[in-house]
Amino acid sequence: MTVQHSRGSYEIFFCQKSDIISHLPNESPIITDTNISQHFPDLLKDRNVLELAPGEDQKTLSRFAECVEWLASIRASRSTNLIALGGGVIGDLVGYAASSYMRGISFVQVPTTLLAQVDSSVGGKVGVDLPQGKNLVGAFHPPSKVVVSTDALATLDERQFVNGMAEVWKYGFIRDPELVEELSEVRLNPQHPQLEAIVRRCIRHKRDVVEADEHEKKGIRATLNFGHTIGHAIEQVTGYTTYLHGEAISIGMIAEAHLGESIGMTASGTAEKLKHALVHQGLPASLNSPLDSQTLIQTMKVDKKAMDGNLAFSLLTSIGECKLVQNVAEGEVLKALAQI
Repeated sequence: MTVQHSRGSYEIFFCQKSDIISHLPNESPIITDTNISQHFPDLLKDRNVLELAPGEDQKTLSRFAECVEWLASIRASRSTNLIALGGGVIGDLVGYAASSYMRGISFVQVPTTLLAQVDSSVGGKVGVDLPQGKNLVGAFHPPSKVVVSTDALATLDERQFVNGMAEVWKYGFIRDPELVEELSEVRLNPQHPQLEAIVRRCIRHKRDVVEADEHEKKGIRATLNFGHTIGHAIEQVTGYTTYLHGEAISIGMIAEAHLGESIGMTASGTAEKLKHALVHQGLPASLNSPLDSQTLIQTMKVDKKAMDGNLAFSLLTSIGECKLVQNVAEGEVLKALAQI
């Protein structure tokens, strides 16, 4: 599968876990985390490797600095093709390091989580979080290739796999009503025979969106953020320690479906359909404990879709269609937050 971008294109390769190494540049350095490294010893052998602590709370400017300083210490050059081996945090962090080191070097995405395979490894968005908000520092820096191995997902525990299913469901809700129907009939797991086909399907959706709006200037790519305005706020306010990304996005999608219904954008009953589907998948529909709504709203005002402090959301017009909506009233958002 090929992804076109403003500077060229890159390929997405699908292979078995044992064949990943054949797709990687010889002797290229790898940045990974300590959870991932134990599952891929053959990939790390005889290479320069930097192992970081796992978790979203590691996606910081200080870890970015550690990565670029490490690249300098191993004498990486402009011809180096850096490898990001891991989930979304590693992909975003390493991609940002690659975008900045020597003003930009190549990097390969090897996504090892479902969430990273279907979403964050494709599209060229890289970056880190700030205390003020998620993904506020970064760049558009496409990888030189993406190597996807769905059988590698067997290394995930159930919570991590289900976490990635939030993004799979998202693609159904915003672009693919047939996928919603299919997912309603099965509960995917790492051994399911349909898994690779569904991962490919989600990646095709991501490719089509980013090719149409690579730098998020037309409002098309923003539709990929359904559930993310509220979800990101939940992650940040809870310090990235209470909810995994997909868990926060699951709650965010339900809240934003209620918001869409409240302002007349989304058909009545959609939020309940989403809630039923996500709970059946094993994803959360509500917060474990209450959060201050005003704190969440102030956090949402730093979201990249917000304009001049006015709240913006990607909302469903129907299951399978989504639209960016600007200037949403705070009172409506408070009502949606009361639902979670």
